[in-house]
Amino acid sequence: MKLAAFALCITVAVGAFAVQAYTQARKPGAFLDGVPLVSVAPGGAGGARAAGAARAAGANPSGVLTPGPEDPLIAQTVAGLLSRGHYSRMAFDDAVSSRFLDRYLENLDPQRMYFLESDVREMEKYRTTLDDLIQKKGDVSPGVEIFSRWFERVKQEHKYVHELVTKEKFTFDGPEAFRLDRKGLPRPQTLEEARTLWRDRLRYEYLQEKLGKQKPEAIVSILERRHDRFLKTFQQYDADDVLQVFLTSLTHVYDPHSDYLSGSLYEDFDISMKLSLFGIGALLGQEDGYCKVVELTPGGPAERGKELKPGDRIVGVAQGPGEFVDVVDTKLSKVVDLIRGPKGTVVRLKVIPADAADTSMRKVVQITRDEVRLEEQEAKAKVIDTTGADGQAQRIGVIELPSFYESQAEGGRLAKSATQDVRRLVRKLKAEKVQGLVLDLRRNGGGSLAEAIRLTGLFIKGGPVVLTQNSLGDTTADDDPDAGIEYDGPMVVLTSRMSASASEILAGALQDYDRAAIVGDVSTHGNGTVQTLPGLRQVMERAGTRLRRDPGAVKFTIQKFYRPSGSSTQLEGVKSDIALPSLNTHLDIGEKALDNPLKWDTINPARFEPFRVVKPHLAELRVRSDRRVAADPDFKWVRAEAERLQKMRASKTISLNESERLKEKQAATDRLVARRADLKGRPASKDQVRLVTLRVVDQPGLPAPIKPGAATAAVPSRRTPVAQPADEDGADDEPRVNAPDYTLEESKHVLLDLISLTKP
Repeated sequence: MKLAAFALCITVAVGAFAVQAYTQARKPGAFLDGVPLVSVAPGGAGGARAAGAARAAGANPSGVLTPGPEDPLIAQTVAGLLSRGHYSRMAFDDAVSSRFLDRYLENLDPQRMYFLESDVREMEKYRTTLDDLIQKKGDVSPGVEIFSRWFERVKQEHKYVHELVTKEKFTFDGPEAFRLDRKGLPRPQTLEEARTLWRDRLRYEYLQEKLGKQKPEAIVSILERRHDRFLKTFQQYDADDVLQVFLTSLTHVYDPHSDYLSGSLYEDFDISMKLSLFGIGALLGQEDGYCKVVELTPGGPAERGKELKPGDRIVGVAQGPGEFVDVVDTKLSKVVDLIRGPKGTVVRLKVIPADAADTSMRKVVQITRDEVRLEEQEAKAKVIDTTGADGQAQRIGVIELPSFYESQAEGGRLAKSATQDVRRLVRKLKAEKVQGLVLDLRRNGGGSLAEAIRLTGLFIKGGPVVLTQNSLGDTTADDDPDAGIEYDGPMVVLTSRMSASASEILAGALQDYDRAAIVGDVSTHGNGTVQTLPGLRQVMERAGTRLRRDPGAVKFTIQKFYRPSGSSTQLEGVKSDIALPSLNTHLDIGEKALDNPLKWDTINPARFEPFRVVKPHLAELRVRSDRRVAADPDFKWVRAEAERLQKMRASKTISLNESERLKEKQAATDRLVARRADLKGRPASKDQVRLVTLRVVDQPGLPAPIKPGAATAAVPSRRTPVAQPADEDGADDEPRVNAPDYTLEESKHVLLDLISLTKP
């Protein structure tokens, strides 16, 4: 999984917020978190450092931080909820305090390039006292103190780097190598040792730019701006940001799916659950201190107004007729907060137009905020007209479900439901006489437990879908609430290592019922836990606390879930019936790669009646798939890339010898050219593909076919959980738009085989 310079390119959507860490839907007391929040740490890997946690508003130019007045009560409340309510029933004691300290240090400095050994020894005074300080006094000052020491080292690195990059003449003709991953290695003993690490990383960054054919003057400018932006990011950290990192470090001691969400993160999370918000409908990024419009949401207020354009840079924001607030060099989250607002209200943006001949040009754009639907995260379908192995025409359907979303209107009525949306798509596909169905969950990281149960019920006649067990050992079976079945035809569920939680409930249940063939990566993510997400405002106000700001929420694990067969998906995931070659297999993706995961176990199975659809034919399905995969040029390419990736990962270093790197770069270029030539030389697919979105699902007939080569681009996604290879310089080896979706293609053939084998 790439964490490509997050500190330097933070992207946030206004009116179309695609929360990358949380794409799941929420139901109080029953939430399934698939891929946990990973961007809580300011420090990152190698030269591409991850920023994370940059969501709270307000700058801190002086660098002096003090805890907020409500931080003690927030910390005490979070600690109390964890120690009393977490599935592990683990008390916040000295042992947890010790792990808490280690986790916080690692979150701040995962590559062990900033804290000196002397810094860590100084922090040892907190090893067995954080529990007492927080629970008895609400004292979060250790978090601020440790963060301030880390930031002191960051400023020292910044000063040292500026001196080096302007004075030193780097040469790259020796045998040196840069260590890409220092996780777990000893920390520097002295500041001089730390400077050696900083210098090595700077040399790595310098060589990267030199290999990109940048001139020395340009390289100096690029690196100075990069490190300036990195420093500026954390100069704008305030006490809320530090509390976010500090308390999330505590929650991660309990398990990787428990998190503290600050008020702004909680708001973003709520948006992702509802798949709608009130805003202007624009995806914003940050570049060189400017808030830049990346793209506009189709049909959103900004696009309808036709004045704001992608590439425009926002320099000021005003509420209605009010005064403009200058937002140059302002944290992106602060700009987002200024632009969002209630439906029907007006926001004015002062922008530098993308096509401005002079950067001194300014233009004022007035936009009335409105509801923006996040259609990118809705379920969608494709109808594919293809040819079977027997030469006969076949029509199949594919439904892509990015998350198990859900929101409720007043009175408890479902306002937005993944199940309702998929039901509509299934009925459309049946009306168009598809002969089989692929349910694509490769990009689905989890969601509402209730939605997972209801949606599974579309494909079975009734019976238990999932078993849950609480910390006391009490087990509950959650059955399909609908005795009917929406679709009973041949079916494939397509999964990846990023299919998690709710996806694993559905895939596991359909596998246990022998209802569908599971195709994809060797296994899914491997999360078998259920979270609850109480808002801290309600908890604290019930205790009599008066609050001046939103204290956020704490998400923590309260149950484990199990398949109808009694097996947990925790750590092991759902193993594919037909596993395909994948780069994900060789990456640190999945529950096993996370810190402090809960253990795998089993409980007594539930009673259910299998369909006996797949297992009678599974051996033949595997033989046919293996034969195709062995001859398929795309899977041959995947296997070669996987072998190369394994060697790169095993070395954990990258050469700083320019001639050696040039050879590697040429080899990567040759691979890329060969790959593109191979793709370009192939005949266009004869399949006809039609995209069916929820906007057109109720219209008669089908839309016009997508043009060959554009099918993958027709269903865009800002999340890319299915791994793409990277060469030694970080460039993708595969063209994104025209590259075939070979995994989906093979799942299509598996489905066609299943159709032919199950014909009466």
